Amino acid sequence: MNFSSDNVTGVSPEIMAAIVAANEGDAVSYGADQYTQRLQGQLAEIFEKDVAVFPVATGSAANALALSVVTPPFGAIYCHSDSHINVDECGAPEFYAGGAKLVTIAGDGGKIQAAELGAVLTGAGQGIVHHVQPAAVSITQATEAGTVYRVEEVEAIAQVAHHYGLSLHMDGARFANALVHLGCSPAKITWQAGVDVLSFGATKNGAMAAEAVIFFNQELVQSFEYRRKRGGHLFSKMRFLSAQLNAYLTNEVWLSNAAHANRMASKLAAGLNTIPAATICYPVEANELFVQMPETMISGLLADGFQFYRWGNESATTIRLVTAFNTKEADVDTFLQAAQRHAGKTPAFVEAAC
Repeated sequence: MNFSSDNVTGVSPEIMAAIVAANEGDAVSYGADQYTQRLQGQLAEIFEKDVAVFPVATGSAANALALSVVTPPFGAIYCHSDSHINVDECGAPEFYAGGAKLVTIAGDGGKIQAAELGAVLTGAGQGIVHHVQPAAVSITQATEAGTVYRVEEVEAIAQVAHHYGLSLHMDGARFANALVHLGCSPAKITWQAGVDVLSFGATKNGAMAAEAVIFFNQELVQSFEYRRKRGGHLFSKMRFLSAQLNAYLTNEVWLSNAAHANRMASKLAAGLNTIPAATICYPVEANELFVQMPETMISGLLADGFQFYRWGNESATTIRLVTAFNTKEADVDTFLQAAQRHAGKTPAFVEAAC
């Protein structure tokens, strides 16, 4: 039973069927096909706004290309120290932006705080030729800690960013999971809150390989098409990306998939909360949870065949558990039963080290 990532899962049946259906006949290449045109309309309706939509195959491409549009080579992108763009994208944002710099900001629960961002920007040397120039802020929704930005938190960050003339990018690899948790409209947590560009994720939530860069600020669109082509992400058979997203958005598959993943994470959290030896590190608001537990529990669960990551290093006693659109409730029950069994072999109290 694999709780290591939502990337290890297969493809949602509706999406696989859409890929097969798109394989019938011919379609115009390079995004001029009917599937991509339909996608523009779907997302405009969902976000209650005319948007510019550009499908790509990976989240790293979506983030890096989106940020390259709003950041010059001498610019700075402000992000959380644990953000995916800082830790797990091999310098892609800096590369695609032509050498821009990531400036990290720490914050509890994977979140940037507006006040801290403001303090950093106050002393950022804006307009001074010796310093990189503040250009963009990137936030992750849901965060790398499995927490979710509230609407008012995004609004506050956007207000600070825009005050200093910066664009606000949202890494939405798990956007659907965050949206289900918030229970608000997609518009309310994005452009209405001040987000300029969104990396809209689908791969972690049932797609085979499909993301989209969504621009709410049309002034930013012009150079993106050229950057996507130059970066090798303009797919000639674009219909196979767009068909995935068509199916993802039809009949709210994206929301029902995310809701299931979130429920399974909440079920894991509820069960682990009954085990004194286990400490959940952050509020469980999407489909990830981080749990501190004794080594005897971790090694016992691994020996049982459960798969998950230690978070930090090979000897870390904090683990990450991730649920997905197709996580079986029976597998969650089996994991919790095993955790209870191995907890019985450990002292009743363990000091949390999250």
